Amino acid sequence: MAIRYLLGNEGIAHACLEANIDFASGYPGTPSSEVIDILRVQKERPFTVEWSTNEKVAFENALAAAWCGVRALCTMKHVGLNVAADPLMTSAYTGVTGGFVVLSADDPFAHSSQNEQDTRRYAHFARLPCLDPASVQEAHDMMRDAFALSEEFGLPVIFRPTTRICHSKSDVDLGEVGTEYRTAAFQRDPKQYVVIPAHTRVLHKVLNEKQPALKRRLVELGYNRHIIRGKTAVITSGVSAAYVQEVLPDDVSLAVVGAYPIDEEWLTDFVDRHEKVLVVEELDPVVEEAVRQVATKTEVFGKMTGTVPYEGEFTPAIVAAALQKAGMTPTAAFPPAAPVPGVPPRPPILCAGCMHRPTFYAMRKVFRDGIFPSDIGCYTLGLQLGAVDTTICMGASITVGSGIARSGEERPVVSTIGDSTFLHTGIPGLLNAVYNGADMIVVILDNRITAMTGHQPNPNTGLTATGEESTPISLDAICRSCGVSWVETVDPYDLPVLLDTFRKAKERRGVRVVIAKQPCVITARKSGIKRKAYAVDPERCTGCGACRSFGCPAIAFVGKTATITELCAGCGVCADICPSGAIILEGRR
Repeated sequence: MAIRYLLGNEGIAHACLEANIDFASGYPGTPSSEVIDILRVQKERPFTVEWSTNEKVAFENALAAAWCGVRALCTMKHVGLNVAADPLMTSAYTGVTGGFVVLSADDPFAHSSQNEQDTRRYAHFARLPCLDPASVQEAHDMMRDAFALSEEFGLPVIFRPTTRICHSKSDVDLGEVGTEYRTAAFQRDPKQYVVIPAHTRVLHKVLNEKQPALKRRLVELGYNRHIIRGKTAVITSGVSAAYVQEVLPDDVSLAVVGAYPIDEEWLTDFVDRHEKVLVVEELDPVVEEAVRQVATKTEVFGKMTGTVPYEGEFTPAIVAAALQKAGMTPTAAFPPAAPVPGVPPRPPILCAGCMHRPTFYAMRKVFRDGIFPSDIGCYTLGLQLGAVDTTICMGASITVGSGIARSGEERPVVSTIGDSTFLHTGIPGLLNAVYNGADMIVVILDNRITAMTGHQPNPNTGLTATGEESTPISLDAICRSCGVSWVETVDPYDLPVLLDTFRKAKERRGVRVVIAKQPCVITARKSGIKRKAYAVDPERCTGCGACRSFGCPAIAFVGKTATITELCAGCGVCADICPSGAIILEGRR
């Protein structure tokens, strides 16, 4: 077709179109989100696309489509695979008819994640093939071919790009968008799809019997490959292969593992030809463990010897250092980079006008001795405002809050959770809290969108992934149906009312829910909603700093006088906070 300069996720999305994809589902999670975002707006190939309420739901939808004989994709980030792990493990037993690819994007260095989990472990656990691309081009090619591999073995295929693959750009040699369409038809086969114990025992044996042929096929496809150059070698995987090739001496052999499970015969043949092998891979020592199992006389260096770091993502400099530790001479040196002096730190911060800021401000005012379990979203940045005490995983704010409240802790517990996260996994926690009589307050931060991952719609938005109108759900009604008797919805920009609502909640007992409702300031601006900006009257400003403590990036100080910059979104909350009345609408004095 053409060579185009693309983001990794763009190349992956286009590969799905080339592979005649029929169904795509997922839950937003950086660095995977752009794949569905691209597929849901493309006009080249019509097929079903959805943002699902969570990863388990997305997985089961796509699995069912694959059972009907069509080609299906499910996307998520690595921690989302934890949510989908239950159906993942059993899908290896049931198998699939149509090609089914599970994209689980890993995030070494935890750029936007709560851990550095390695999806390859799940592939090994489930006994499923896993493709691990080393470049943007290979990510495209592997995804294009993954559906056929899935159909060949009747198994889901895990596709594991990492952040540097998903969010790097490269020239990509693209193919034509597919024009083949399959007719969905579910064939009843209880022995295959009803996993009662009698069926499961047989299906497990079949799964195990597929492994040898699967390992050989991955070598035949060229995903696992090597070049013999000398008596020392480097074995690498994923994007680390790109770093290795930048610094690898000409006399050192190279093996690249791009797919799992690894064929032991192929690996043994390579390892046995060398006196010394260095294994370079990000995150867990998955390849290194396999190498150590087959090595009988070869000295193996890697994470287990301290030669390669366990944590974080790699760079050519890190790989060069590992080569030196293993007694090899890299072709390039990388002096340590010195930070530029005088550059002020710029930590992540909530946007100017973000509805979460006044909500956290009011919480801290009313619940001065409170405990604040929180969740995964933009609002995790409430940490900088002293309003986030715990963050574990999606939906955990309510369950952690309930556990704290029922542990005997007497201080007030105020949990915060976003609208999308509440719909993802927050509802069972709310049910549990009501059922077991927890004494706590749940604050649902309803900004009408899944903001942190790129403003994807959710059931609360009123639009589907493809922009079709959908019936917006009622968070109030959901909470009441869970048994919560006191539910109040409030505009967080109305600070006096917000403070009063929290005071009323504090006086009550049991589970109480406050829904702070205001559209995300970014989506509001994009939709044409404009608010008048505010300004500071310098004659009234006393320089007390009350507005500065609010933490809005639109508020700055020139000397001892506050000023409001062009970042102002016009929420007006700072005007309510200012004790001297110095903050007013622009143009008024």
